[in-house]
Amino acid sequence: MIRRGLWLHNLVPSFRVGASSSSSTLFKLGYPYNNSAPYYVESSKQSCELSSKSDKDTNEMDWDNLGFKLITTDYIYSMKCTEEGNFEQGRLSLHANIELSPAAAILNYAQGVFEGTKAHKKEDGGLLLFRPDQNGVRMKIGAERMCMPSPSVDQFVDAVKQTAIANRSWVPPSGKGSLYIRPLLMGTGGALGVAPAPDYTFLVYASPVANYFKEGLAPLNIYVEDEFHRASPGGTGHVKAISNYSPCLKALTRAKKRGFSDVLFLDSIHNKYVEELSTCNIFILKGNQISTPATNGTILPGVTRSSIIEIARDYGYKIEEREIEVDEVMEAEEVFCTGTAVGVASVGSITYHTKRVEFKTGDQTVSQKLYSTLIGIQRGVIA
Repeated sequence: MIRRGLWLHNLVPSFRVGASSSSSTLFKLGYPYNNSAPYYVESSKQSCELSSKSDKDTNEMDWDNLGFKLITTDYIYSMKCTEEGNFEQGRLSLHANIELSPAAAILNYAQGVFEGTKAHKKEDGGLLLFRPDQNGVRMKIGAERMCMPSPSVDQFVDAVKQTAIANRSWVPPSGKGSLYIRPLLMGTGGALGVAPAPDYTFLVYASPVANYFKEGLAPLNIYVEDEFHRASPGGTGHVKAISNYSPCLKALTRAKKRGFSDVLFLDSIHNKYVEELSTCNIFILKGNQISTPATNGTILPGVTRSSIIEIARDYGYKIEEREIEVDEVMEAEEVFCTGTAVGVASVGSITYHTKRVEFKTGDQTVSQKLYSTLIGIQRGVIA
């Protein structure tokens, strides 16, 4: 059985936090990690005196109709990187716009990466983070690809925890949503010519959210995009580079105007193997076998993706990570997608050219079982 409790980081009022998870993954990637040591969020004067000025605003929030859009919370976390590549002590400050040089590398050359994770509120009011160390590992990999220094995994996780605690009044009640936390690393130093920035900034901000798709938990209707591509071999599709997402907008906007929820991109070489949607990974089910495209350099290795693979294996399903032709997807019994923002979302139909195929959805599906297990773990209901 999976030790699912190790995936969680428990934020309690005293600011003491339980030990982290996935030390084996960190070790394999070369990041030293002490799995026996608990994390602490320093109960400094600044942390203890964080104001509750937003209590009135959050008390007036309509949590039942939250949606997925930016709602400005109280605090952001920031940390600067020196020219020597060392990150200075980070700090929390009131949420405000930032000042950038017009020559900043992030503005001119898109030198930046970001992550996404969530804080969930337990029934007793405590807060839980889901595998933030995995996001920290992924940011380091992405930063290396974009020629950027990055915070250590411990620095990353501590920043996420401090941001969650500082904005704890904005975490929706249990079952109503979550606090989406966005760590962002970017080249903020000015440069003329294609070159790494002279200095960098690491930011973390947050927003309360509900489901990513307007359909909520209803099945998605997906369009297969065979004109535009999300990534190509040797590119940055395997990391969460800022530059990966705007190229998706043309296809996504066009599909949404036609009534689709999202687009499914194909590989850029053969134009027949499925890769991923605009913001999430895809899975198909046939019998007892669950298949998903292999993360071969053009597909983002999602934290939710890897979690669902582990959960599905724990349930006894056979998992295959491999190339999957779009024609095979159209013959699946179930199709679903995974991601931090979406969780696990069932796909009700896929349209490829003029062919539309519907898939099994509802309470008795495998995707619903996986979703219920995942959200139970994230909320601390399932140990």
